[in-house]
Amino acid sequence: MSSAALPNGAARRAAKVPRVWQRMLSGRRLDLLDPSPLDIEIIDIAHGLARVARWNGQTLGDHAFSVAQHSLIVEEIVAAEENDPRWRLAALLHDGPEYVIGDMISPFKAVLGGDYRSVEQRLQTAIHHRFGLPAALPAPIARLVKAADRVSAHFEAKLLAGFTAAEANALFGRSGARAPDEALFRPLPAAEVGEAFLHRFHTLDGALRAQASLPEKARS
Repeated sequence: MSSAALPNGAARRAAKVPRVWQRMLSGRRLDLLDPSPLDIEIIDIAHGLARVARWNGQTLGDHAFSVAQHSLIVEEIVAAEENDPRWRLAALLHDGPEYVIGDMISPFKAVLGGDYRSVEQRLQTAIHHRFGLPAALPAPIARLVKAADRVSAHFEAKLLAGFTAAEANALFGRSGARAPDEALFRPLPAAEVGEAFLHRFHTLDGALRAQASLPEKARS
């Protein structure tokens, strides 16, 4: 069999291409270029996101403001308008790839361009498949999650990252009716926020499984 006929991972090994997988604490090996849903574990996501700092760590407080804490806030904002556990779970996992590739600030993402976006999208698709979500969210849900993401970023910028209110408004828009409780932005220890992320995941995943077990008529 030629290397061209081998699966992506095997072809790269045969060609002695540099390693592109990361070993997780769960024992999984996640291939960054060809991620398999079978190699994705929620405990790895929660652990990683709780230790990835937003704003490159340039935030106030005794602890880094983590991607996991940001994700919990985004899910809470979405839940105020959308109670379907599928879409709340999608909101919780909207920055899921960052558990392995880190949180790149927007200016650096612009510099990296398409290659970064491609890796990020492959990981996001694998995460969605792993947890029973569609690869691409319905457009109204994608817009809702993005709006919640920007609201959280607005308050993070203003409360934690040294931006003025005018700068936060210009970069992320005004929060409007979606403004969350500012107490949610107090940076938490990694272990605490990781446990909170896992708890929220299991609550939503349980609701999603219960929903899936209902007759179709009862779900509508």
